[in-house]
Amino acid sequence: MRKTLPGLISALTVFACSRQEPPPPPVAAPAAHERAEPAPGASRIAIAPDGVHVQYRVYGAGEPALVFIHGWSCDSNYWREQLPEFGKKYTLVTVDLAGHGGTDGNRTEWSIAHFGQDVATALSAVPNKQIILVGHAMGGPVAIEAARLLKGRVIGIIGVDTFKSIGAPLPSKAQVDAVIKPFEADFIGQTRTLVADHLFVKGAHPQLAQKIAYDMSLSPPRVAVPVMRALLEYDFTEPLKDIAVPIVAINSDLGEPVNEARIRKVLPKFRTVTLPGTGHFLMMEDPQRFNPALETEVAAMAGSAGS
Repeated sequence: MRKTLPGLISALTVFACSRQEPPPPPVAAPAAHERAEPAPGASRIAIAPDGVHVQYRVYGAGEPALVFIHGWSCDSNYWREQLPEFGKKYTLVTVDLAGHGGTDGNRTEWSIAHFGQDVATALSAVPNKQIILVGHAMGGPVAIEAARLLKGRVIGIIGVDTFKSIGAPLPSKAQVDAVIKPFEADFIGQTRTLVADHLFVKGAHPQLAQKIAYDMSLSPPRVAVPVMRALLEYDFTEPLKDIAVPIVAINSDLGEPVNEARIRKVLPKFRTVTLPGTGHFLMMEDPQRFNPALETEVAAMAGSAGS
């Protein structure tokens, strides 16, 4: 999310009254071999190899499919500002990773690779031939792992405030332990401090910052703490050797600048788009600037894949 957390660091019922009408004619039930298509945005379930029931949702139509992957202690709802606009043109898929949102946490081994499998599992039932993976924070490394399992379908990866640690030395175990220990002792307090003090421009979006801090702090520590460790220890070196598609990041300018020269030693064509004045949750803070930037990168990847 920030430097200490590389890659780290989210009913209304209407009754209508009318005059009495004759009942509508009965609708024939679908044949036994037919499967009714779920309504747009309805919850769908796919079962990962380790038995986890992965919840995902599908919106819109068209190629390519944009697959939105959330970050640490967040969920698919953090992409809500992108759905109306991009659903007009593309198929959209949002995924809740194991232990997040509507996906169960019945897992004993927490790793970025397993999260990548969650995404691939959801997409096994999505027929699109072309996929662009869009990952926020931890969702960036998860997108890398998912792309390794979806070769031939993924045409690009777009990170959102992520990939900043590519090419940097991995932290030592002592350094990781030092970050983790306060969260083990007081997960709620440490998470709210992390969000308030490090993930937003000071004084900006106070209501959103408070909501996200509260939301993330309610993640189950039995999931969030080992996932944080897995993220801090994640090594991009080998996974990136499997990736041949374009990788771009749309990042905030909060914190230290991205060392693109170092990253390009690993990914020669890597490119960063920076949205000045934004914080870690730029897709929620400033969708008016973020969405056009995302559309530009999506169109470029789709155009390259089609040429």
